[in-house]
Amino acid sequence: MNGAVEAANKNIKKIMGKMTETYKDWHEKLSFALYAYRTSVRTSTRATHFLLVYKMEAVLPIEVKIPSL
Repeated sequence: MNGAVEAANKNIKKIMGKMTETYKDWHEKLSFALYAYRTSVRTSTRATHFLLVYKMEAVLPIEVKIPSL
């Protein structure tokens, strides 16, 4: 693997560690961890991965049901 992939995996593992009590339920939390990783702002680009890929900010599911003012 290259350095960028290893760094991404390290960050995802760190997020997973904060979300799970034990690693037995990691598969239930993976989609939430990936969402958090993809929607957090990177200091190097000052943007999220989601924004760079889709050219728009991610909409949280709660914002779809209850629009913000």
